[in-house]
Amino acid sequence: MPLKTEQVEEPSLNLTPMIDIVFLLIIFFMVGTQFTEQERLFELNMPQVSAAPPLTSLPDDMVINIHQDGRMIISGVEYSLPDLEQKLKEARLNYDDQGVVIRHDADGIHQNLMHVLSACHSAQIRNISIAGQLQGEKDR
Repeated sequence: MPLKTEQVEEPSLNLTPMIDIVFLLIIFFMVGTQFTEQERLFELNMPQVSAAPPLTSLPDDMVINIHQDGRMIISGVEYSLPDLEQKLKEARLNYDDQGVVIRHDADGIHQNLMHVLSACHSAQIRNISIAGQLQGEKDR
């Protein structure tokens, strides 16, 4: 006596819910673009401003390079110690959390590094980093 076996249905992918979602998204974006176009049609007497500072993101850290002979260079410009201190104070006035990265020559005099740290302290710069180089890593 043969046993009855049920026919196994092949699995199928039902695309109906996905198509519904795609249509809903299309309708959503079409309606959204209509609202933005209509907002520009309203005539408004916008207030006038004389000058407004541009909205900017966080400034880049100021990189101070101290060479072996004691020269202090920022962005290719050499500064004396008083000028460096003034530049740091100006940077701090522009942005309260101005960061400074100090790159010091390994063969340079340690006192030069201390002078720059002192200038950062007098300018009230709190975000100070001293760059180093891993052993065996080439200079960048």
